[in-house]
Amino acid sequence: MIDRNSSLVTIFGGSGFIGRYVCEALLKTGARVRIAERDPRRAFFLQPLGGIGQVATIAADLGRPATIERAVEGADAVINLVGIFKGDLHKIHVEGAGKAAAAARAAGASAFVQVSAIGADPDAASTYGRTKGLGEEAVRKAFPGATIVRPSVVFGPEDELTNRFASMARLPILPVIAPRTRFQPVYVRDLARAIAAAAIDPNRYGGKTYELGGPETLKMREMNAQIAGLADQSPALVDVPDFAAAGMASLGFLPGAPLSKDQWLMLQRDNVASGDLPGFDAFGIVPAPMSAVAPEWLGRFRRGGRFAPSRDLNA
Repeated sequence: MIDRNSSLVTIFGGSGFIGRYVCEALLKTGARVRIAERDPRRAFFLQPLGGIGQVATIAADLGRPATIERAVEGADAVINLVGIFKGDLHKIHVEGAGKAAAAARAAGASAFVQVSAIGADPDAASTYGRTKGLGEEAVRKAFPGATIVRPSVVFGPEDELTNRFASMARLPILPVIAPRTRFQPVYVRDLARAIAAAAIDPNRYGGKTYELGGPETLKMREMNAQIAGLADQSPALVDVPDFAAAGMASLGFLPGAPLSKDQWLMLQRDNVASGDLPGFDAFGIVPAPMSAVAPEWLGRFRRGGRFAPSRDLNA
């Protein structure tokens, strides 16, 4: 185990949705964090989470090897959270991840954590799933003792999942794309704790792959219904026929399109843990269901705002 009171953890993508919670989890252990971003100013808001000198930022780009080397210099552990849905996915998910892992090993880091995704597979139909799978292979080749973390869809206060669906649920009719596809939504704080633990304790978690799914398996229609209910909305849910959704996806290159062709391909596979790999149990974490935590931020979608009583209370 890395000495938590003196360890330095470099986090690529630390200012993002998942990254801010990983930083929070690490700082609570006493570790120092170095947040590597193309624009370090994006991470300034994290500095108050730590003590004096506990949070540092550095300019780094996974497409520029020299900046990666500077970012990992002296680090005890390195975490790569960077993921994109548009642009050159191979450059970021495969080449960038491999270079970060190689640089971490050359710098003498004890741990490397690659955050991938359930469905990552070099033979996946979607570019996202395929490049995430190839990225795992590149990381393993460069840093054999790396930890691979594959979460299902992630929810939390700043997400683009529950907030987007709750906003759409204000409409009288809520169209549901891929209504039968299954997910295991993961609370961001639970995921962050697992990632932080893997970085701090490579002797226990290194060299393994984890699939992290939440406690509930929900079909897309069920997930939409639950989010709408937690936001105190009651739209009519209407399943979008697959041929219509595929047609919309074929126009995904247009501005404002609801989903891309690659996202449609991803929705053709369930996003649930296989059961063949360890999960949250290995970290001693009991994951929270969406219903236990999401009202904290979905209350703002109620009629009258977050402080308005829910309709259930008036029943």
